Amino acid sequence: MSEPSNPIGQSVRDAATALLKSRRTIHEFDERVPPSALIHAAVDHARWAPNHYRTEPWRFYLIEHTVGLKIAALNAELVRAKSGEVVAESKLRRWSAMPGWLTITCALNPDSAREREDYAACCCAAQNLMLYLWAHGVGMKWGTGKVIRDPRFFEILGADPLREFAIGLFWYGYPSEVPVQTRRPVSEVLCTVAEH
Repeated sequence: MSEPSNPIGQSVRDAATALLKSRRTIHEFDERVPPSALIHAAVDHARWAPNHYRTEPWRFYLIEHTVGLKIAALNAELVRAKSGEVVAESKLRRWSAMPGWLTITCALNPDSAREREDYAACCCAAQNLMLYLWAHGVGMKWGTGKVIRDPRFFEILGADPLREFAIGLFWYGYPSEVPVQTRRPVSEVLCTVAEH
C-alpha cells in the first residue's frame, strides 16, 4: 500500500522542522526596527491559525514607539509600587529600548468554554506570528505581566476591556543574542493511551 501523496516537498518539511526547533524567546535585541511591511505580513499569516467555529477572536495592535513608551511608564509605575524606585527605573530603561511592540487581544465571550477555545486560537495565532518573523530573522518576547491587565493599558491602546482581554505584550526585533535551550525527551511528555 503506497503512502498518500503529500503536496509539501521534502525541502519545505525540513525547513519547517528547523524553524520549529530553532525559534527562541529573545530577550536582547539590537537597535534596528524591522520594517512595518514585514510585521503586516506576519499578522496576515498569524490570522490563518486554527480557530473553532472560525470565530477569528483575535485583534492585533501594532504599537508605535511613542505609545510603547507610555506602556513602559505604566509598567514602571506598577513595578515602583511593588519593588521600589531602583527596580522601576531599571525596567523603564529596558522597556523603553525595545525596538518593536505589538499586543494581541482575544474577544471576551460569556460562554466560558468558547472563551477558552478562543484563547487557544489566539495562542496559535501568536505562534504563527512568531514563527513567520523568526523565518525572517526577527525574534519576539511574549510577556503576560500585570501591565496587560491594568485598565490604563487598554486606554493607551484604545481598546475596550469590556469586549476583549490581552493575551500578551510582544516585543520584537533583530536578536543580538539567541539563547540555547533544551527540551525534555518525548518519552517524558508523551503518554500512550491504550485500552485497559
